[in-house]
Amino acid sequence: MNKQVQFLDLGMKDYKEVWDFQETLFSGILDVKVKNRREEKNDDTPNYLLFTQHPHVYTLGKSGDMQNLLLNEKQLADKGATFYKINRGGDITYHGPGQVVGYPILDLENFFTDIHKYLRFLEDVIIKVMADYGLNGVRSEGETGVWLDVGTPFARKICAMGVRASRWVTMHGFAFNVNADLGYFDNIIPCGIKDKAVTSLNVELRVDKVDEEEIKQKILKYFTELFEAEIVNAEEELLLKV
Repeated sequence: MNKQVQFLDLGMKDYKEVWDFQETLFSGILDVKVKNRREEKNDDTPNYLLFTQHPHVYTLGKSGDMQNLLLNEKQLADKGATFYKINRGGDITYHGPGQVVGYPILDLENFFTDIHKYLRFLEDVIIKVMADYGLNGVRSEGETGVWLDVGTPFARKICAMGVRASRWVTMHGFAFNVNADLGYFDNIIPCGIKDKAVTSLNVELRVDKVDEEEIKQKILKYFTELFEAEIVNAEEELLLKV
């Protein structure tokens, strides 16, 4: 099993560009798996972890409800935002500056073949990062992601998650609100959940700005620990595909 994960921080990138890049990597892993099965080979499948931020964009999962987007096309354009229907699970969410977005594109057969465990591990990564800042991130039963004060009138989501998996290969991932402009969430019913608010790490810590590079390093640390992975810088061949 190959537990090496090629890491690449894409910086600020258009959502569709990164989605297409994910699809390329995702398909490449599937191709190796199909070839292994067809030719009775045992070639290693690669794993990837992408970090990025997107310009303002709303995305709707395959089971999502368009009514959870509260803007028409003109209003979207006025706010400098775009919209995509995509092939992950979940409903509608927002991506924008001030988030740390992570897309693990893994062959789970290199780690464990349990999609629920995979999601819980992603949640645990963010929960551990929050604990480093003295915050008690928790799960909300039946609602993927990371929350604060679940079970109270002040419950609020700080990290959204949605994934796609095929033949144990994953794509899409998480969006952690670190220095997010929460006003953009007013234009949707986030994840289709009407009775809970959204928050950002800087708001919870009552500071103007949290060091996003520090957050990324902490995510890498806990991802490595939980998945028992080895993080390596992306190979030159991968960089040429971006």
